Amino acid sequence: MLRVAVESAAGLPKKKLGSPDPVASVVFKDEKKKTKPINSELNPVWNETLEFDLKGVPLDSSSYIDVIVKDHETLGKDKLIGSANVSLKDLASSQVKSLPVKNLALLDENGKNIGATISMTIGYEPPAGAVTNTQDQLDGTGGEEGDVTDGGGQGTVTSPGEPGQKLRPRTRKRHNLANKPQDFQIRVRVIEGRQLPGNNIKPVVKVHVCGETHRTRIRKGNNPYFDEIFFFNINMLPSELFDEIISFRVYNSNSFRADCLMGEFKLDIGYIYDEPAHCIMKKWILLNDPDDSSSGAKGYLKVSMFVLGTGDEPPVEKKEQDNDKDDVESNLLLPAGVALRWVTLRLKVFRAEDIPQMDDSITQTIKAAFGGQENKKNLVDPFVEAWFAGKKLCTQIIEKNANPEWNQQLNLQVKFPSMCERIKLTVFDWDRLSGNDAIGTTYLDLTKVASSGGETEGETENSEMGFLPAFGPCYINLYGSPREFSSLSDPYEDLNLGKGEGAAYRGRILVELSTKLDGKADKSVEEIPSDDLLVVQKYQRRRKYCLCAVFHSATMIQEPGEPIQFEVSIGNYGNKNDLTCKPLASTTQYSCAVFDGNNYYYLPWANTKPVIAITSFWEDISHRLDSVNIILYISNHLQTNLSALKSAVQSKAPDERLVEIWLKLINQLMEDISSVKIPDLEGKPNLTALDIQMKLLRDSVLKNIMKGAKHLFEEATDVNKCLSIIEGWLDKLKQLAEESQISMPDVIIWMLRGEKRVAYTRIPAHQVLYSSYSEQACGQFCGKTQTVFMKYPMDSKKGLKIPIQLRVNMWLGLATEEKKFNHYAEGVFKVFAELYENQAQVLGKWGTTGLLNRSKFSDVTGKVKLKHEYFLPPVGWEWEGDWGVDPEKSLLTEADAGHTDFVDEVYENETRLPGGEWKLAAEPYTDVNGEKVRGPTEIECPLGWKWEDNWTFDGNRAVDERGWEYGVTIPPDDKPKSWVATEKMYHIHRRRRMIRPRKRIPGAKTAADDTGDPEGWEYSSLIGWKFHRQQRSSDTFRRRRWRRKMTPADRVGASAIFKLEGALGQEVDVESKGDEKGSKAEASVKQFGANTPTVSCTFDQSYAYHLRVYVYQARNLTSLDKDSFSDPYVHVSFLHHSQTTETVRSTLNPTWDQTFIFKNVEIYGDPQSLAQNPPAVVMEIFDSDQVGKDEMLGRSTCIPLVKLNSGMDGSPKLLWEPVMHKNAPAGEVLVAAELILKAKGNDTELPLVPPKRGEKLYMVPQGVRPVVQLTAIEVLAWGLRNMKTYQLAPVTSPVLVVECGEERVQTAVIKNMKKCPNFPGNVLLLKVLLPKEEMYTPPIVLKVIDHRPFGRKPVVGQCTISSLEEFRCDPYATIAEVAMSSKVALMAASPRDLHVNIDDGRQHLLEAQVLEKETVDWWSKFYASVGEREKCRPYLDKGYDTLEVYDHELESVKQFMGLTDFCNTFKLYRGKNESDDDDPAVVGEFKGSFKMYPLPDDPGVPPPPRQFIELPDSISQECVVRIYVVQAIDLQPKDNNGKCDPYIKISLGKKSIDDRDNYVPYALNPVFGRMFEMTCFLPQDKDLKIAVYDFDLLSRDEKVGETVIDLENRLLSRFGSYCGLAQTYCISGPNQWRDQLKPSQILEQLARWKGLSPPRSEDNGNTLSFGGRLYCLSDFEANKEIHEHLGPPSERIALHVLRTQGLVPEHVETRTLYSSFQPTLPQGKLQMWVDIFPKRLGPPGPPFDISPRKAKKYFLRVIVWNTYDVVLDETSITSENMSDIYVKGWMPGMEEDKQKTDVHYRSLDGEGNFNWRFVFGFEYLPAEQLCLVSKKEHFWSLDKSEFRIPPKLIVQIWDNDKFSLDDYLGAIELDLQHLINPAKTPEKCSLSMVPDGTTPPKSDQFKSLFDQKSVRGWWPCYMDKDGKRELGGKVELTLEIVNEKEADERPSGKGRDEPNMNPKLDPPKRPETSFFWFSNPCKTCKFIVWRRFKWLFIGLVLLILVLLFIGILLYSLPNYISMKIVKPYN
Repeated sequence: MLRVAVESAAGLPKKKLGSPDPVASVVFKDEKKKTKPINSELNPVWNETLEFDLKGVPLDSSSYIDVIVKDHETLGKDKLIGSANVSLKDLASSQVKSLPVKNLALLDENGKNIGATISMTIGYEPPAGAVTNTQDQLDGTGGEEGDVTDGGGQGTVTSPGEPGQKLRPRTRKRHNLANKPQDFQIRVRVIEGRQLPGNNIKPVVKVHVCGETHRTRIRKGNNPYFDEIFFFNINMLPSELFDEIISFRVYNSNSFRADCLMGEFKLDIGYIYDEPAHCIMKKWILLNDPDDSSSGAKGYLKVSMFVLGTGDEPPVEKKEQDNDKDDVESNLLLPAGVALRWVTLRLKVFRAEDIPQMDDSITQTIKAAFGGQENKKNLVDPFVEAWFAGKKLCTQIIEKNANPEWNQQLNLQVKFPSMCERIKLTVFDWDRLSGNDAIGTTYLDLTKVASSGGETEGETENSEMGFLPAFGPCYINLYGSPREFSSLSDPYEDLNLGKGEGAAYRGRILVELSTKLDGKADKSVEEIPSDDLLVVQKYQRRRKYCLCAVFHSATMIQEPGEPIQFEVSIGNYGNKNDLTCKPLASTTQYSCAVFDGNNYYYLPWANTKPVIAITSFWEDISHRLDSVNIILYISNHLQTNLSALKSAVQSKAPDERLVEIWLKLINQLMEDISSVKIPDLEGKPNLTALDIQMKLLRDSVLKNIMKGAKHLFEEATDVNKCLSIIEGWLDKLKQLAEESQISMPDVIIWMLRGEKRVAYTRIPAHQVLYSSYSEQACGQFCGKTQTVFMKYPMDSKKGLKIPIQLRVNMWLGLATEEKKFNHYAEGVFKVFAELYENQAQVLGKWGTTGLLNRSKFSDVTGKVKLKHEYFLPPVGWEWEGDWGVDPEKSLLTEADAGHTDFVDEVYENETRLPGGEWKLAAEPYTDVNGEKVRGPTEIECPLGWKWEDNWTFDGNRAVDERGWEYGVTIPPDDKPKSWVATEKMYHIHRRRRMIRPRKRIPGAKTAADDTGDPEGWEYSSLIGWKFHRQQRSSDTFRRRRWRRKMTPADRVGASAIFKLEGALGQEVDVESKGDEKGSKAEASVKQFGANTPTVSCTFDQSYAYHLRVYVYQARNLTSLDKDSFSDPYVHVSFLHHSQTTETVRSTLNPTWDQTFIFKNVEIYGDPQSLAQNPPAVVMEIFDSDQVGKDEMLGRSTCIPLVKLNSGMDGSPKLLWEPVMHKNAPAGEVLVAAELILKAKGNDTELPLVPPKRGEKLYMVPQGVRPVVQLTAIEVLAWGLRNMKTYQLAPVTSPVLVVECGEERVQTAVIKNMKKCPNFPGNVLLLKVLLPKEEMYTPPIVLKVIDHRPFGRKPVVGQCTISSLEEFRCDPYATIAEVAMSSKVALMAASPRDLHVNIDDGRQHLLEAQVLEKETVDWWSKFYASVGEREKCRPYLDKGYDTLEVYDHELESVKQFMGLTDFCNTFKLYRGKNESDDDDPAVVGEFKGSFKMYPLPDDPGVPPPPRQFIELPDSISQECVVRIYVVQAIDLQPKDNNGKCDPYIKISLGKKSIDDRDNYVPYALNPVFGRMFEMTCFLPQDKDLKIAVYDFDLLSRDEKVGETVIDLENRLLSRFGSYCGLAQTYCISGPNQWRDQLKPSQILEQLARWKGLSPPRSEDNGNTLSFGGRLYCLSDFEANKEIHEHLGPPSERIALHVLRTQGLVPEHVETRTLYSSFQPTLPQGKLQMWVDIFPKRLGPPGPPFDISPRKAKKYFLRVIVWNTYDVVLDETSITSENMSDIYVKGWMPGMEEDKQKTDVHYRSLDGEGNFNWRFVFGFEYLPAEQLCLVSKKEHFWSLDKSEFRIPPKLIVQIWDNDKFSLDDYLGAIELDLQHLINPAKTPEKCSLSMVPDGTTPPKSDQFKSLFDQKSVRGWWPCYMDKDGKRELGGKVELTLEIVNEKEADERPSGKGRDEPNMNPKLDPPKRPETSFFWFSNPCKTCKFIVWRRFKWLFIGLVLLILVLLFIGILLYSLPNYISMKIVKPYN
């Protein structure tokens, strides 16, 4: 909670007139709160505290509040005095709880100090579960370590001292989504990346959602800017969608290797949906290496994400550059205040049991054939798969084992707190060949097994209530399709994958979940150590439980057929097809359904109710279930009281009554919480860590609720405010009652028809569990009779048809407490063994010869052979008496028992050969199942009854006009399975239902209860099911039942039945004597459980009740007929009685007004318990159809008020009960019911018989029916619009019929719809008797009836207006405010003074305007209005107008009432809902309005004045319409590249404009800037459709979306919405007046309609009196610029006054686009506005020019002077370190214009000299500070794409290599808007100049080059090595920006080319050592060879000389010597 105490302000400036009325408002995160204004005070003192709810999100370091002081105005907007901004950094980081702010200076809108100050104090309470910054953590954690209780030897789960170990509290906003697949749109915007790792990378982002992947374009650099938006359109179940994951992956597209994935981030969609507005805006996400959890951040990505469901509005993204958001740390996407950390969820999977057979037994059968043992049980190879947050782990596979032990631990590595919520566990059956089959799926919901501590508000003694996920060891049950294995495909397979409610138990698995913080698991799957296995043994200890169920009734069966049996099972116990458990008395006997005489069938159990008894073995988890039941007990009480309170509020009960209910609620709640304690866990078995944590959590929440209740009790004043608080408590209690560790399976009841499983119901075990702890800890239905509607498994019709309604009483308890069952049991329990003796008639004699395959004695089905002597009673039981014949009464009771009216039915059957004549069938008369019965002539009226009518055929079915239905018999059947109503040649069988009603004669004796056959035989015509007592001539088969009673040997009371385990011991007669032992064992297995004893419960006394059901009316039913209505009637059913209302023709809001009297309803059992839990009255509403079958409209239930003695007063109150159709609401029905216990034979005390309306129709009596009052409804019927054709013909002459209650009124006929679709007489009056209580008021129904040739008058459209409250009015209120519109009244007036004179003294203005046009355009005004100051610089300083920019449609602005102030638009519907999901078709619109007011009861009193008077003429008129389309936002992409080429298409009436030539290529946010002018006739062409289409060259253009504007409403509305009022009246300039009328004329009109005297202006128009007030021009124009464009003062003041009257201002509206492809989801938005000018008022003013701004050409000149300290990358031949340096540069987005310098070869010291110029030309939008780059994306692209990119320069230093790739040495990215200040000298230049992104930059560190124009200095270039930055060199640059004009004046060439000037660049003075060896051999010799090898060369030369000398010497020596010797010349 953030509290701001606003104390006072001082020194506020004075106004021109008097002092201001200051009001202070505080804004925090878009939430605004105000103080009260203080009248005329310069030093106000407020002393008010404003509170802001933080919604669980703590403050962060960037949080701030704005304080704004305004001058309060009663009319118009408050004026700003000054504002200030306060940073909350200190509160967020440190431990201070409050921050005093004294004498803070207030600034005006331009940021100047106004000399005033304000003082306040800000207090902060961090939300529960918030963690402050970690450096401040240490001082907060000292003393809490010791508080944690030890978790029962398991170790604790949480240590509160550690920061961040929290799941954050999640606010769920999901409950309002329907659980059916629906459209969603997910939008993901990838904005930019930061600090991505690697050098010279080209990142690309891939976004993957629900199997669809989109990728961004490839960018370059470590901080790429993407700004791309992706749309994912999805149609799926919300619950599935929220588990899906969005993944962001960043790849380096340069790298082809496997390691190109740089980082990823995952998030589940539900997380986003739970955020406010279902979106995450501009947050940084931290990328991680998915494989290495310990690695740190791999960079950041800035993204926005929205999830849009049906009807959601996408949030508006502000596009401006928000610099505060660039602080990554404070905008990281993390759950509230939590550091993400890696945790390991350790899931131990121990074992499973009861896994059903999944594989075919072919191999087993072969084995058995060769003498092996067949064992079906273990035909399954199970393994477990755990799935969480996209990770999947599996255990090993254990083959052929239904009870596998895996004993493995699965380690799921996840980031915590996780964005995903559920661990999905699926057990699969491994298949070698085909795919694995799912056996069952279950979910572990982390939100239920962990807590953030956020659930407990307020200080508790243990302030840290949170704990990490923990679960078990505990069994989890699996549910899915029925267990019976068949080799065919399973139709219910999806249930095993967790889709839909599982219909049967499929085994269970023992698991344990714990959470380990930090640290990484070595293996993802490891074996569990044996110590842990020993620990878990104690969690598997079983105890014996007993379950008993007594079936009281089975009613509402709709399809009788084979006999019905019920099976009750818990786990595998009781499943009659499962052979692993002992057979138990878990099934009822088969019973045949009988007709209830009206509509349904029921099972005639009478006073003998079937009972089942099951024993089973489970873990004792009573401590958990007791807590659940206790919390449910408290919440059920609270729920009941809360509903009573709500209905009292709704029916506007008096305050005393409200207080009484409210006090009862609070007292009951406090009493419940204080008296019922949750059981302690001391010494309980099966304790887990989660139990201890849940106990602490529950205790603290209950304590808080108790505290809150006391607080409310003492202080509450307003009931309505309390409601939401109490609802919050109820939600909390419901959450607390969710227990995930329930190892006891649900009780499942199956209904079997024959052997086929048909329907099921699941009852959680805790609801029927007995607890010895306390009465409140017993289950809600323990030992009580509950009503259960069974359901079909995987019902595609979603509960449209109920298979059967059961009343069943169940009790489940420990075997040690079974004696307690006696206390609950009603009736007498009896146990029998039974068998049937069968005989057949052959040649007139009864005997066993003709039995065919039946045996003499068998079970009830006749299939299993039995004998008397084989039965042995189970252990602990003994026989009582001997076998005796005991015919079964209940199956033979006559169907009419207990009825006063009854319908006999017989089916008449005929057959033929295909195409032949119809003849009577072999069995001409049968019942509905085809069993033979007597024909109509043979049936006599029973004694005590009289016929009501003759035999007739039943035509109310799917039959032809004579009642026949036709079918085809397919062998081996002998009768058709299905019937149709039309005859075809191939039909060979037909039948019709003959019916004859009869009525009981009151007081007459009925036929004495017929004992039937004295020997107890029952007869049947075939060996089949249907038996009767009296022998008939056609009978060929008979049987009788033998029974023998058993009694328990040692115990008394009903609980003895739990001892009936196992079948009755029996020997099987193995006929083949020589067979070996094996088959005998086998045979006994086959019949194992075939004849369990039958248990029944007999009631000796039945009670007679009298039931009255009052069905008054229904509303908003669905229409199922073609004429837009239905013909509804209701079947009212109560137990085995039902009655039907009359049918009300063609209405969706029928009033039946009927009372149903059920005179004698027999119910067995104690009336007291019945009163606590009475059976429900079920109403099924049908639509009656003349042809075909009646269709269901929905079902509703109502609980009757039970009166056990007739003296109880109080009649039941009619209440609206919801009608459900396929689990969706389908209207409401107003009913009440009372059930009265009749005293024996005394009918006099019953309530009076209600008045009759017909022979059998009783009305709802006084006292129950609503009280009425005479009310007038005035109808303004203006006209019809857009009527669609009906039966291919247009609607030409319609009338409107208005019905309400029983009254109706109709308009005159519209003569010509084309010419004028308005009604001639507009106002109608209805006088109706309407209920005084608003909740009972009937709706108004509108019907449009067309007059067709031949006198046909079809209903062509209808509309139901259900709530009349908004139309109620006070008829005597002032009539001055007449809804009239400016334009229309003028039209009604004579067309005078219509010449708009515009002064012509404008010559001198023209020159100024030309100059102004360049700097000021319409866009300046637009940007000034949306607050983008930098885009509209000179505009605001001139004091020009701004306009209102609405971020939604004009119709959605509150104060303009949807522009329906004159008349509303009601949609007209027609026709049947063909497809189930959609709304009915809209076929037109009705324009009109209503007013309702009470009329005096006394006819003498004059009636109130009429409401609709002085209406405008309803004629047609021609108008000019100007449509301005500014821009579109977030369009849905239509092309494969994720973009769109949008253009505008406008249609109005028959005209349309197609702007295809001006499409905007590749844009999702195109700026159109287009104005269209059209003419039209209103009201015919009222709908203006503006569509955005996507241009495609080859294929058809696709529609992106469209929006429709009702121009008629805009013209008729009195808010002047036809043309918005400007702020000032200008006669020239950019804001020239554009309306047809001057402000003074409009003001005169306004005065006329408001009934005021006309405005008078005085003092040359400087003052004006209007409506009794005097206005001065100087008041309005104080502090305003007075510029040369303004008009005369008299018009200006008129306009100022008009702007105070709440009219529509000049505006731009933002309209949402919708498309038929996804009608509920927005496809983008369009910013636009419309002006409408009726032609007869003269020409309008000039239109605005809104064409878009053009980018300007700029040049960036970069001079590369020198480099320094460049890394020396190479070693020369002479082993020196050197580099051949060159510099490369480009601007991102213009990579094709890369430029590089020449090479400075052989730099030996890292220095390079270049004097080289780069020149980059670029298009720049100064207003938006972005570069506009246009280029073709691919060579095949048609158009250039436009990108907007921040202006940046990238400079890289490279080392040149001639024969290999160049080496990269370093780079720097310079943002020209935020340029890093360079260093003056290379020594001062270092890496510290470049921000690293972690610390926020200082503001003076950056300058904009566009402001500075030119800058020179040194910048460092660096490269990444292993995640660290290394300096690669320094570069000296001059950067200069010039525009096109300057570039022409001061030209410069690239490099050192001509023109080499500005400045002139001389060739660089490089050292002589710099050259390229290959091209300079001389230099190579001089500098490389000579320098290095000088002495070597000299030495070599000397050596050569010496050698030469020696050689010559040696050469010439012999000659010389010989000469010397010979001396020839001597």
